[in-house]
Amino acid sequence: MKCDIKRVEKEEIPQLAKLANEIWHQHFPTILTEEQIDYMVLNFQSENAMNSQLENGYEYYFMNADGNNQGYFGIQPQEDGTLFLSKLYLRKSYRGNGFARQAFEFMKDICKERGYKSIWLTVNKHNDDTIAIYKRFGMEIIRSQVADIGNGFVMDDYVFEYKI
Repeated sequence: MKCDIKRVEKEEIPQLAKLANEIWHQHFPTILTEEQIDYMVLNFQSENAMNSQLENGYEYYFMNADGNNQGYFGIQPQEDGTLFLSKLYLRKSYRGNGFARQAFEFMKDICKERGYKSIWLTVNKHNDDTIAIYKRFGMEIIRSQVADIGNGFVMDDYVFEYKI
């Protein structure tokens, strides 16, 4: 199945935040507590958070299929010549259709066009399905990290990298 990838405009941030809230509450209850999901959505996926991220160089993209936005991803160019894949999320009913692969190929093209040397991201160590997907894309774990995100919560992640 093909998805259309379209850059999110500032005025579409409310729609993006609503989609993010829906997807996070579908995907993460088996990995994180409801309290941590709510905290992370508020601090990293809300309208205010995303608007602030746009001001700091983030780019967001919708993945559209069947006439609706079924997922999204967020990237941020880094000063060291790499591309940080901050977010890549799909509605549950659209997972397994190759959309993540299409988004990843889109990001690889951005890297080639802009001269970035790699794509990197963080994945929760217990997010087994996502880890398997990124490994299939040819990404490699380069380290693990634990980041304090406030309110008593941490992100216990692997850092993946794909060299262009």
